Amino acid sequence: MLFYGRECPECDRAIERLERLEEEEGIKVSKYEVWHDSNNQSKMMKYAEERCIGVPFLFNKETKQYICGESNYERIKRLAEGKEIKED
Repeated sequence: MLFYGRECPECDRAIERLERLEEEEGIKVSKYEVWHDSNNQSKMMKYAEERCIGVPFLFNKETKQYICGESNYERIKRLAEGKEIKED
């Protein structure tokens, strides 16, 4: 899951990386815009549990791992695949 803000440049780059992930690996990640949608913002807060208060915020529901802030393609791929990710 990606939680993002529509006018956020870091989020735009995360979306580009997720589009690449879908194209190259066939992995689709749900995206939720939070700056203009209070329901999505509430959903983000549920998953963030105060671990992340900004965007982009990526969360894997199966592994409970997350990435708060901008990250490179390889780290996002590992998160989406359910592999262990290390802190930056």
